[in-house]
Amino acid sequence: MSQTQMYRIFIDATPERVWQAITTPEMSRMYGYTGDVSYDLRPGGDFRHHASEQMLEMGMPEVVVTGEVLESDPPRRLVQTWAPVWIPEEPAGTLTWDIEVTADGATRLTLTHDVTDRPQTAEQVAGNPDPSGLGGGGWPWVLSGIKTVLERGEPMERGVWERQASAS
Repeated sequence: MSQTQMYRIFIDATPERVWQAITTPEMSRMYGYTGDVSYDLRPGGDFRHHASEQMLEMGMPEVVVTGEVLESDPPRRLVQTWAPVWIPEEPAGTLTWDIEVTADGATRLTLTHDVTDRPQTAEQVAGNPDPSGLGGGGWPWVLSGIKTVLERGEPMERGVWERQASAS
């Protein structure tokens, strides 16, 4: 049986800016778990999410998530695999980022994550109810961070990694 998690937010930004937030290191280091992303946006291209300084201080490897681009239609749709290196026993899942302009001019961002046969991944990406806890707030926290950066021009508080690094 297939299992997916779907998250949808509305952002006061153009689809092009939302695409940049997802696919460029300049933007990815400003939200969520920070760290730079690198995409080869051709089908079959590599995806890497590099650890932030705080993650490295906590003992995480240099690359924390790997994947492959399956489909790229900027700025409307990105389909990729997504494999967190800290859960090596689970296969890579599939992420689908759908970006659409709404009738009122906002951008609707829908993230669909196939977590079939990935129970640990499913639990972690669903978001810890307390984002200050280990694992942070999952996709809801990441998407909220994208929205905040694009609408306010500054990141949400990044306390989760800074607090965890100082507690180590």
